[in-house]
Amino acid sequence: MAKVKSGIGPMKRKNNEMREIKVQIDYTQNALASLVYSQGDTMVLVCVTKADSLPRWFPRDAQRGWVHAEYSLLPGSTNTRFRRERNGAKGRTMEIERLVARSLRAAIDLEELGPVALTIDCDILNADGGTRCASITAASIALRLAIRRLISSGESVPKSKRLTKEEIRKGETPVELNEQDRKDHERTVMPNDVAALSVGVVDGKVWTDLDYSLDSNADVDMNVVMTSSGQFVEVQGTGEEATYSRDELDELVDAAVTGITKIHKIQSEILSGSV
Repeated sequence: MAKVKSGIGPMKRKNNEMREIKVQIDYTQNALASLVYSQGDTMVLVCVTKADSLPRWFPRDAQRGWVHAEYSLLPGSTNTRFRRERNGAKGRTMEIERLVARSLRAAIDLEELGPVALTIDCDILNADGGTRCASITAASIALRLAIRRLISSGESVPKSKRLTKEEIRKGETPVELNEQDRKDHERTVMPNDVAALSVGVVDGKVWTDLDYSLDSNADVDMNVVMTSSGQFVEVQGTGEEATYSRDELDELVDAAVTGITKIHKIQSEILSGSV
């Protein structure tokens, strides 16, 4: 179906200006880590939970962890009620879940995490464009907070310091990490943050951080995922009934890199004092 363009109308920000980002840590009580992340009028609730065991398909004595993600648009998140996907996730939802999960796994060392299985649930409270990108950025913050807490509780220790089954059977005492050891281990488990941003070409101009009005009128739509070390995880670029040149491609990627660099700084500031 062709995209129906209604025109972007007057904008309150410049084309290279991102929407305001706000984060509320520990929004719910039961999750290992949780937050509500707002980027403009797009809002996502992220909860990280720890499973009782590793996935069934893992080897019995596996010493590496796993990170899984789920994504959902809540019924009231769109201008008309979004029906719950009670018979399983549909194609778009599955695509976004996989994108979020592999983006997070690109930023984490599962061997150093240890035999821990984490699920990151991203529930969209309000959708105003860029929901998958907001989910990735928010999930990265929540994941780092969850890892920090696993390390603090002794549930994640460096691979070199883990007790073997034989040592556990003999009743040997698990190693206790001091503050510096915990910080070092966190950097080893999750050496990078990961963030994502949508960019696009609208009326011949490159725009950063597309809201619904911009996205629905974009001739070119691109989602870029990057780690804080400057490495790309994924670039999804599509011409919406249009094509784009190499120069436009470079301009889109440059705009995304500039915006994501700012987001990584925000992520770091948010977690600087959180435990």
